[in-house]
Amino acid sequence: MDQNSHSRIYVERTLAIIKPDAIHRSEEIEDIILKSGFTISQKRKLQLSPEQCSDFYADQYGKIFFPSLTAFMSSGPIIALTLAHNNAVAHWKSIIGPLNINKARETLPECLRAKYGTSDLKNALHGSESFHAAEREIKFMFPNSVIESFPSREATEEYLSRYVNPTLLRGLTELCKHKPQNPCLCCLLVLYFTALFPNKPQICM
Repeated sequence: MDQNSHSRIYVERTLAIIKPDAIHRSEEIEDIILKSGFTISQKRKLQLSPEQCSDFYADQYGKIFFPSLTAFMSSGPIIALTLAHNNAVAHWKSIIGPLNINKARETLPECLRAKYGTSDLKNALHGSESFHAAEREIKFMFPNSVIESFPSREATEEYLSRYVNPTLLRGLTELCKHKPQNPCLCCLLVLYFTALFPNKPQICM
């Protein structure tokens, strides 16, 4: 892995769509999105043609509801949003709730589909089903966006080991050398060292 790859910060992204039936509540929904900790990295208001809807929902082709789905999604404007957050796909899915409106209202009455949806078809919001689906859907809605590969656990651990831990070690060691007067700060230093470094370094205050 080259050095440039270590300089990037990776945050998982997912695609959210405010559907035609909820477009009039878009400001309220976006406010909820932000208060839920998401960053809206891309936003676009558009109206899809039936053909574009068919392409977007290609994985649903052949199902009985497919014609109704593409007709509904092309019936008015939508707002597409790229949302960034740790575990963005799962987090957004938990906020919007189940596809089935009755189930959403019974099991998660505070979820967004229970609040804004009116039927299984007109359920107000879309969320990517998986990380790979999110990649495809974001590229569909935002063709010029660059999707970075999500790092493996090994790559993340290597980055922490090579760049983050040594910097923390140097900084905390310097603080220890200056013998801070605040006992709370001393306790924090000990906690940092013992949590970050498995070999449990001895700290001389």
